[in-house]
Amino acid sequence: MKRVLMLGLGLLGGVGATVGWWWARQQYRQRQITGQLTCDAPSMHFAIGQFLVFWEKEPRGQLRIYHQEQPERSLWSSIAGQGFVAAARGTETITEVRGNFFVEDQLHEICADQYIERLATTGDTVTISGMLQSRQGPTKVGYTFTLTASSPNQIRFAVSFTDRAYNRSYLTYASDPDEHFFGFGEQFSHFDLKGKRLPIFVMEQGIGRGAQPITLAAHLQARAGGDWHTSYAGVPHYITSRLRSLFLENYEYVVFDMRKPDRVHIQLFAEQMVGRLIYGTTPGQLIEEYTTYTGRMRPLPDWIHDGAIVGLQGGTEQVRHLWSVLHAHNIPITALWLQDWVGRRTTSFGEQLWWNWELDREGYPEWEQLRDDLAEQGIKILTYINPFFVDTSEKPGVARNLFEEAKAHGFLIKHVNGEPYLLRSTDFDAGLFDITNPTAYAWMQDIIKEQVIGAGAMGWMADYAEGLPHDASLFSGESAARYHNAYPEAWARLNREVVDTHDNGQDMVFFVRAGYRQSPGLTTLFWLGDQLVSWDHHDGLKTAVTGLLSSGMSGFSLNHSDIGGYTTISNPLRNYHRSKELLLRWIELNAFTTVFRSHEGNRPLVNAQIYSDEETLAHFGHFAKVYRAWGFYRKQLVQEAATTGMPVVRHLFLHYPDDIDVYDLSYEQFLLGSELLIAPVLDPGQDMVTVYLPQGRWVHVWSGTTYGSDDHATRVTVAAPLGQPGVFYQCGSEVGMTFVAHLEEVGCL
Repeated sequence: MKRVLMLGLGLLGGVGATVGWWWARQQYRQRQITGQLTCDAPSMHFAIGQFLVFWEKEPRGQLRIYHQEQPERSLWSSIAGQGFVAAARGTETITEVRGNFFVEDQLHEICADQYIERLATTGDTVTISGMLQSRQGPTKVGYTFTLTASSPNQIRFAVSFTDRAYNRSYLTYASDPDEHFFGFGEQFSHFDLKGKRLPIFVMEQGIGRGAQPITLAAHLQARAGGDWHTSYAGVPHYITSRLRSLFLENYEYVVFDMRKPDRVHIQLFAEQMVGRLIYGTTPGQLIEEYTTYTGRMRPLPDWIHDGAIVGLQGGTEQVRHLWSVLHAHNIPITALWLQDWVGRRTTSFGEQLWWNWELDREGYPEWEQLRDDLAEQGIKILTYINPFFVDTSEKPGVARNLFEEAKAHGFLIKHVNGEPYLLRSTDFDAGLFDITNPTAYAWMQDIIKEQVIGAGAMGWMADYAEGLPHDASLFSGESAARYHNAYPEAWARLNREVVDTHDNGQDMVFFVRAGYRQSPGLTTLFWLGDQLVSWDHHDGLKTAVTGLLSSGMSGFSLNHSDIGGYTTISNPLRNYHRSKELLLRWIELNAFTTVFRSHEGNRPLVNAQIYSDEETLAHFGHFAKVYRAWGFYRKQLVQEAATTGMPVVRHLFLHYPDDIDVYDLSYEQFLLGSELLIAPVLDPGQDMVTVYLPQGRWVHVWSGTTYGSDDHATRVTVAAPLGQPGVFYQCGSEVGMTFVAHLEEVGCL
């Protein structure tokens, strides 16, 4: 079970202190650290690789970077007369509560006024050096800013200081007031981040993330509400509407401050900042160039495209019963995802799992027969793991207590005093395995091979990886504060190596929620984590779209959400239970994403389920067939993702970058590849959708009516009753016409 947080809306102990903390956190905003720029050097320019670097002394001193293919378009520019590099000494206070991290920073000394003493070039590197001075006194620190052509379309920059005690690096540069910023990994509340101050630090997304009253209640009870920017997979990378792109190579905590209209201000908790600027003439080129560094996702196994992955639990008898119900309704099923294969435990949060990665024979007697019977019908079994271990002394029928094994061998992360570092879940403690220990790493891989694959699983959810405490002691001796964002990459790598070395590895899939910059090249599939079973745009249905679109800009090309959401809250003051209408609309949405996978949620009995009644069964079966109907095109897009990094689900900006009206679109609509346009219904009680159609003629799939104009973009409002979300294809598109033909063949049109 994924979530580990306890929530009670009515339990408001310590309200005064907690409200004060929460309010302070909302108001806390670190100021931008910038100063004046002076330089005695005359204007000059350098050619490094395919890039041009200009230092312009007049009128006030400015550094600019261009590419030789487009010397008229600035890729990066400092702000005239203002320093672009600054340094500080600081001490951070990081508080961790069940995977939520709260960061405050105290600066002791700031050196922001920048003096350039020297500009020089050696080969493909430009070096700018000088002094940074404090305005509060005579303190100075030397700095070096280098620019190196690392490839024809990437220029690497690095900021370093002569005194390594300066552990805060700042970079400030120009932005156009009307420039829009997209990407930054998975961002759920906003697609355009212009005007925002965005921290990048892998963590629990929280419950509510700004939706009320749930967020405040979660903060009051467990500091678990999250914020609009909290994400399992934030990434220091963006693409702008001006086709500028930048990413950092650092793993440390970083903030991108875009609140001021004329600038971007990067604040990094490190003594050195390293990153790259990317050149490209289209958004697709920028993504392709970026993913040459991060790696790209391999194609999915073909069986995934054949139908639904159905999330079930409850043991052999319950699974067989529900399978028979689904089979009786002719629902195309490609896999059953049995997350409770290790056994369930009831906690204050709902139904959770025993984190001991072996088959629970009491819940699943005759597992092998169930597996074989499913295989005869062409249905795979998927399971669940995460990098935590719990003591199973109280669980009957345990063959191996993996927690005790890990503890005895020193495989768990530790406190600085050498004791195991146990993390509190809802009602129990858990140990996180130390992935930096090579012996522990191999031990965990053997568990997956023997227990997971050995049980017959063809895939699994590889959950968590975002919770490494900053003050833990690691086997490698590395700083846990720095390694925190690297842990999810290492977790994906561990699972990927198991898959890649298995004889049937190409047919296996594991899916993760936590990720960082290079995760796309390491994992086989992403999912968006734990959405609230609601309609809102901070933590509900709408975020499933925004998360797909934002992450797709950063190479997370194969991604999906739990159908119906996950987080369910029962409380006398306010229930968050999955309604039937929400489930039906989420089914429609996910039929047009990479993977069609259901989830019962953390409180299955209070949620509407795909098998709740004849209507939900029919609706789920119908859209499982719709999902199969465009599988031919999805396979093409998955292959394209592997070769270019382009996502399956795309924001309109990727294909219409010159249309300024698409910049304001967030969750309202999206493209599948370039050929299909989807406008899902994302609000209750609605049976119409308004769609922005880019220039051209577009055919409405359900009615066959053609809309739009060859001369300009248009907005149209079309009927969207249950079963007919807004779906269009470009007039004359072979993909669109083939999709319609497939729909007709299976009786879905």
